[in-house]
Amino acid sequence: MTNYRNVMAAAVLATAVFAGSAPLAHAEELRVPVGSQADRSQISLPANGMSEDSVRNRWGTPQDIKGPVGEPPISQWHYQNFVVYFEGNRVIHAVVKQHKD
Repeated sequence: MTNYRNVMAAAVLATAVFAGSAPLAHAEELRVPVGSQADRSQISLPANGMSEDSVRNRWGTPQDIKGPVGEPPISQWHYQNFVVYFEGNRVIHAVVKQHKD
């Protein structure tokens, strides 16, 4: 996850430098204790590189879609137990939601 944050931070900085202005985004680092993280092995998740059509065919219509936002366009598809992040039409990450009991 640290590598993903570094890539995203570099992308925001590069966009700001090329645009000639300060970054417009603010990021916050969240630390989740290992014991509190969801178990990815207990759920079927979309793989990186899958198309939006493939995800929709396998897991159905998402409960909510946010975005796309930015350049490249990043969108989020929210399902009951996980969130899928897309860059354009391809999965870049899938995250299991932590359910509070």
